[in-house]
Amino acid sequence: MKNRIHFFPIISFGLLFHGLIILSTLTGTAQVTSIHREPELEAMVKEVSKDSLQNYLESLVSFGTRHTLSQGQQGRGIEAARQYVLSRFRSFESTSEGRLRAEIDYFQVEADGRRVDRDIRMGNVMATLKGSDPEDDRVFVVSGHIDSRVSDIMNAEADAPGANDDGSGVVALIEMVRIMSRQSFPATIIFVAVSGEEQGLIGAAHLARKAKNEGWNLVAMINNDMIGNSTSSGTDLRDNTKLRVFSEGVPLFETEQMASLRRSTNAENDSKSRQLARYIKEVGERYVDQLEIKLVYRNDRFLRGGDHTPFSREGFTAVRLCEMNENYFHQHQDIRVEDGQQYGDLIDYIDYEYLRKNTSVNLAVLASLASAPGVPQEVGVDISSLSNATLLRWKSPENGTASGYYVLMRETSDSMWERKFYTEELEMELPYSKDNYFFAVQSVGANGAESLPVFPRPVR
Repeated sequence: MKNRIHFFPIISFGLLFHGLIILSTLTGTAQVTSIHREPELEAMVKEVSKDSLQNYLESLVSFGTRHTLSQGQQGRGIEAARQYVLSRFRSFESTSEGRLRAEIDYFQVEADGRRVDRDIRMGNVMATLKGSDPEDDRVFVVSGHIDSRVSDIMNAEADAPGANDDGSGVVALIEMVRIMSRQSFPATIIFVAVSGEEQGLIGAAHLARKAKNEGWNLVAMINNDMIGNSTSSGTDLRDNTKLRVFSEGVPLFETEQMASLRRSTNAENDSKSRQLARYIKEVGERYVDQLEIKLVYRNDRFLRGGDHTPFSREGFTAVRLCEMNENYFHQHQDIRVEDGQQYGDLIDYIDYEYLRKNTSVNLAVLASLASAPGVPQEVGVDISSLSNATLLRWKSPENGTASGYYVLMRETSDSMWERKFYTEELEMELPYSKDNYFFAVQSVGANGAESLPVFPRPVR
């Protein structure tokens, strides 16, 4: 076997620069850690502009309100905002060599007697960056929601600028399309500003059903909801160096067969969404300086949900990116001053450096995933005999070509993969017991891009 071993000490990649070598102590010995950034991907990340994000956001909040029910108002309301986002997406088509196509996917929603008080047409603004490989049907979706609200969820008339919730997520999409549309990726990426999030995740649910019904090979969905505020309410924390990733452990869509396998392998912390969250942390911190990505082990905030949730319910791998410290003075509030406190989701409270970093994480992760080969197939851990060694076997990916594979390993008490063992074979035996460690396997392309890890099934 052609094997290389990479050690990952517990140290934030966000603190390292390209080419920098740092000594840390692991089990009492000095350990050399080097961080390698792919030059093309690093160059794309550096293109993310605070000025561009600010310009987009100033335009987006100028429509007064983007409430889902604010239809038919000249120069104001959600339809005017949708047309603006569509125009920005389409402005990048000319430099994409035919790969980018933007449209609004309209659909009809009937009154539900709750948050939709009349039949209404909604629409998701979509920019599809078609993959360059005609044999590669993989799709990656990244979203933000275009609608906004004030204190009364049914108030479609009051100004609701929605600068952070979720103007920040939408302008991140526009900036990513600007940069990534000039590049070619084997797999397809769909950037979508969904509607109706505040009225019950309506646009996301529509898109998730569409992906399911049309049989998309949807590998991963990343939802960006509130990624531009760095100051908390109440506790008055101020920190633009941390970003949360929410991921489900036990899948919302789980068959009894899936549950049985999960219980037998103790894989409660190794769902596909958890693998995506770990991937976001590793790649994001590798390419974005001064940012630590925090893994939050729940589908979303306590008793709350977001646009990734309908995708999880349909069985897709989906996570949410969200600022570390929420400010409830500037979230779901009427614009007002009360007891000296300013309320309302105003553009004044956006931290553009923080928004730039969080946009850069999205770009790095999507570019890495869409450039990598598909995941290894039929990954299994051999259980034909009792042994203190662990034998893993797998097959080549269905999409793209793998030049090699990483076998990942961590202790059962650790959240992140600790070691990577490289091989160009389709199996690897390690002198570590499967009783004490968790394992996974990921494909590696000739360009160094890595697929999502796959947790192994027991095989004989």
